[in-house]
Amino acid sequence: MKKLFTLTALLILGASTIFAQGNAKKGNYKGSGGTAHEVIKGNNMTISYGRPLKKGREIFGGLVPYGQVWRTGADEATEITFDKPCVFNGVAIGSGTYTLFTIPGLKEWVIILNTDLHQWGAYGYDKVKDKNAVKEQVSVTTMSDVVEQFTITIKNDFIVLEWDKTRVEIPVKF
Repeated sequence: MKKLFTLTALLILGASTIFAQGNAKKGNYKGSGGTAHEVIKGNNMTISYGRPLKKGREIFGGLVPYGQVWRTGADEATEITFDKPCVFNGVAIGSGTYTLFTIPGLKEWVIILNTDLHQWGAYGYDKVKDKNAVKEQVSVTTMSDVVEQFTITIKNDFIVLEWDKTRVEIPVKF
């Protein structure tokens, strides 16, 4: 009976640990997961991303270094799904899901859409950079107010990234 109890307890503990890790990887835990969804001219666009907090830290040029590939959020790399072909920052792309990476800079960012999905962070980017569908530059705007939590919104024909005092707008047309 003691062996049965021990085995049952280990199975429950193991299952709960696996479940918790699965949710953490997908950003489904309170306060850090985010989803932006919008229907633009009858076309669906969904963005799933982690939402880190500033917490008094220097963000761009500090926590997120300039000139290095960033997962564009926290935890699992950000993914964007388009239900129809579109023009993303001037480049025609097909419908489907893409991983969004960025390379922050002081005045410009490089925006990357990659076809390799379910990546944890940007640690394996060098292995998949040959799968880039888009790699283009966009301008950066400095805001007067601080945005405490990394936020992606879809406004009109733009994907808007905001964190700290930085704002980046990526044009998307269907």
